[in-house]
Amino acid sequence: MLRFVGHRLLVMIPTLIAISVIVFVIIQLPPGDYLESYIAELQAQGESVDPQKIAFLREHYGLDRPLWEQYLRWLGGWFVGDFGYSFEFNLPVSQVIGDRVALTVLVSFATVLFTWAIAFPIGVYSATHQYSWGDYGLTLLGFLGIAIPNFMLALVMMYFANVWFGLSIGGLMDPEYIDQPWSWGKLRSVIDHLWIPVIVIGTGGTAGMIRKMRANLLDELQKQYVVTGRAKGLPPGKLLRKYPMRLALNFFISDIGSLLPHVISGAEITAVVLSLPTTGPMLLAALKSQDMYLAGTFLMFLALLIVVGVLISDLALAALDPRIRLEGGVSR
Repeated sequence: MLRFVGHRLLVMIPTLIAISVIVFVIIQLPPGDYLESYIAELQAQGESVDPQKIAFLREHYGLDRPLWEQYLRWLGGWFVGDFGYSFEFNLPVSQVIGDRVALTVLVSFATVLFTWAIAFPIGVYSATHQYSWGDYGLTLLGFLGIAIPNFMLALVMMYFANVWFGLSIGGLMDPEYIDQPWSWGKLRSVIDHLWIPVIVIGTGGTAGMIRKMRANLLDELQKQYVVTGRAKGLPPGKLLRKYPMRLALNFFISDIGSLLPHVISGAEITAVVLSLPTTGPMLLAALKSQDMYLAGTFLMFLALLIVVGVLISDLALAALDPRIRLEGGVSR
């Protein structure tokens, strides 16, 4: 196990370097850079542009250097905690994204727990009560959850909260805690506001998980070992928990590598609608303004989540399912 973990950790290094190259190339593909967009914006507002100031800024930020040198400078900064400079906010990227990354991780973790806590029991019930009225009703709810976009659900909830209760459910904390240091009061405010985005963002994923759980468990229940267990007189509950349910969980575990980044990257529009101070709205703004270091840092954060999530899912699968071996090609 330790050898496998060490090998995977070593493989992660060239993987992340290759991803960083792709990310840097992608954020450089649009013509021009932030300063050119800044000049165009000033000219559209009828303001004059000082060429000497622009030349100084281009030299100061290293935008006049070759792309490979800009990339090496950006990549080297990661090893010392320097993610570059945000042109839009006139601050180091690490200062801009600090709280937003923490809030994004909190929302994502809570959404994953919500998804699993709802999808698992409903999926098991639907599979063990196939073609019952409960199965049909839950299947209908699942299809509705998949079909309704998250941002539309957010708009509907905001509308009815305002019309029925006169409340604004946007944001992730009370206004007095915005841009304030963390405290117990701020943490309680975040927890009080957390359930709205968790329900909105997690609805689509929960509906999809229910369908997957139902399909996987139904497949396991049709296999020969389940028929043999029934023939030997094993109680239905014990038989279900000991083998089919355990093996049906494989897709839950294997989905860890893609679930967290999917939750984060799929919630940008929802975060804009709900005014959430997470990474999604800032990533969209950074891409629009060509704030290359800020956008690149967000994309690398998503890539890191995928790589670490895949490692966690592989280790968990090996512990959950005895049929999975860590060393492929080893005959026993």
